[in-house]
Amino acid sequence: MMNITPVVKQLLIINFIFFIGSQLVPVSYDLFSLYYPESDKFKLWQPLTHMFMHGGVAHIFFNMFALYSFGSALEHFWGGTKFIFFYISCGLGAAFLHTFVNYVQIHYLLNDIANLNLSKADIHLLLNADFQSVFDVDGHLLPSKMKTILETAHCTQEQFNTIVQASMVSKVPVVGASGAIYGLLVAFAFMFPVAELGIMFIPIPIKAKYFVPGLLAVDLFLGFKGQSIFGAGSTGIAHFAHIGGAITGFIMMWYWKKKQFDHKRWN
Repeated sequence: MMNITPVVKQLLIINFIFFIGSQLVPVSYDLFSLYYPESDKFKLWQPLTHMFMHGGVAHIFFNMFALYSFGSALEHFWGGTKFIFFYISCGLGAAFLHTFVNYVQIHYLLNDIANLNLSKADIHLLLNADFQSVFDVDGHLLPSKMKTILETAHCTQEQFNTIVQASMVSKVPVVGASGAIYGLLVAFAFMFPVAELGIMFIPIPIKAKYFVPGLLAVDLFLGFKGQSIFGAGSTGIAHFAHIGGAITGFIMMWYWKKKQFDHKRWN
C-alpha cells in the first residue's frame, strides 16, 4: 500500500473540514455548493468550493477513498504542483460541463413557452420562485408578482408545469469531489493501463484501461437518461459533472503526453 502523499493529505483534511463545517453551520451548504448561474444562490466562488462539499458520510467516504487510492499514485510520479493543478482543473471542468448541460436543458424547456413573451426579469423571477408557498389550500395562486406575470401572459397549466420543471433544474445544487476524482481515474488509466482494479460487488479484477471507459459509458447513459430532453429517471447524481472532469483530465493527459519530451518541467 502506497503512503499518502503531501497534497493528497492536505486535500483530505480540507474536505473533512468543509464536511464537518457544513454539518455544524448548515447555511454554509448554500454558500459553497454549486448553483446554476441564474439562481439567486449562485456565488462566483462556487465552481471551486463545490468540489470540497459533500452530501453525506457515504459520499465523502467513497470520494476520499478514491482520492487517496489514485491521487497518491499520481502525485508520487508528478509531484505536488502538477498534481494540484490537474486536480483543480478537473474539478472546474466538471463544474463547467454540468452547468452547460443545465443551461441547455433549461433553455430547451423555456423554448416551449417562448410564445408567452416573458422578459428576462420575468424568467429570472419564475426560475427562483418558491412554488410551494404561492398556492392557497384550494390550489389557487395567491396574489403575487408571479401571479400577475402568469395571468398577463395567459399561461396555460401545461406551460406552468414547464416553468416549474425548468425552475427545479435551476435550483438543484451540485456538491462533491467526484468530477476531480474522475479526472484522476482517467489519468491513472493513461499512466497505468494494465493495472488491475478491484470493484466492490465484482470479484474479478478489471484492468484500468477497460474499467475507466466502462464507468464513463455508464455515467453517460445515466446522464442522458436523467435529462428531460431525452427521457426521465434521474438518479440524483451529477453524471455530467463526472463526464466533465473526465474530459478535462483526458485533454490534459493527451496534451502532456505530446509535450513529455519538452524541457519544461513542473518540479
